[in-house]
Amino acid sequence: MNAEPPAKRPGGRSARVQAAVHQAVIDLAGERGAAQLTIPAVAERAGVNPTTIYRRWGTLQALLAELADQHEADARIPSSGDLRTDLEAYAVRTLADLTRPGGIAFFRAEVSSDIDERRSGLRECLQRATTGLDMVLEASRGRGETPPSLERLLDRIVAPLYFRVVFSVPDTDDAYAHALVADLFSDLSRPER
Repeated sequence: MNAEPPAKRPGGRSARVQAAVHQAVIDLAGERGAAQLTIPAVAERAGVNPTTIYRRWGTLQALLAELADQHEADARIPSSGDLRTDLEAYAVRTLADLTRPGGIAFFRAEVSSDIDERRSGLRECLQRATTGLDMVLEASRGRGETPPSLERLLDRIVAPLYFRVVFSVPDTDDAYAHALVADLFSDLSRPER
């Protein structure tokens, strides 16, 4: 009699460990700041052995990068039916993502060359940013609008937000994010010379 191998459980211990470790990183980043994160501290908070983290992620940078990937995938913005509103929501969410506890550390870990030479964190980070904007642009085109180019949105909205957060420029807040979009639309409404 041929016994079939037992079916794998969806999730199981591996999923529980991943969820516990992810939550431990988020909690500790919020309490202590991302600069104070260590694998032993994360392991203790998650209730796992540090070797479990080393075996699964290898380094703290890789773990932080995985969290950045997951957070971005979970934060898609639905279309409101208005391009300006959608771009404002995108800008505010991008700023919130970067300024959340550990946000900039997650970003730096994601684009670090130390993680995995086979993947380019910079390329993946840019791909996620452009995917979010592409969704906004597709919805706009679907309404028969002629939105600005993706490159223009990256230059006028995304790049200034990353720059100001990375370099801790004061007054980088939701009002600033809204102002970036307002400036873009102001320029779009001017007649070309």
